[in-house]
Amino acid sequence: MKGSASSKWIEKVTEVGCLLGLVVLLSGCSPSQHRSEAIHWKTYHNERYGFEFPYPSNWIVGPIPSNGDGQVFFDPKNPTVEIRGWGGYNIQGLNATQDHPAPLKPENFTTAQGLHGALAVELGTRESSMTLTIVRDDIRYQWRGRSPSEVFDDYYRFFYYVATQYRIELLPTEN
Repeated sequence: MKGSASSKWIEKVTEVGCLLGLVVLLSGCSPSQHRSEAIHWKTYHNERYGFEFPYPSNWIVGPIPSNGDGQVFFDPKNPTVEIRGWGGYNIQGLNATQDHPAPLKPENFTTAQGLHGALAVELGTRESSMTLTIVRDDIRYQWRGRSPSEVFDDYYRFFYYVATQYRIELLPTEN
């Protein structure tokens, strides 16, 4: 009986050891390049519409639009991955990317600043994106993270973090 209890105990210890080894092995396989290195951040501030969001300091700044409505940044390790923010005047019921009326998506997201907006994730066969839309007064603020679909899961948490850090200059309320 003593031998049988001892062998069962050894069997259990071996099982636990194998499981622990597997966990350690798998935890070393980080799916995100952003977890393996410290990110140093800069903040993009848009003078025209008064919004800002963080971006990694090593990301490539895209061409500056002449109308000053926003900015795009590209991952230097994968230039097909981008984050961008832009603003525009809100025309009630009109989607800024289309020429026909479209209903606004319901608010389902709150930034760290306490702003409420709509966060939409679109998964495509070639490209996927996360888009934040906030409407305040007569301005529509938008931010988007976009990547090829096969690497979107690697960037999802990064995109989500940047979306939570999106800020808008709050003007004093008029009395």
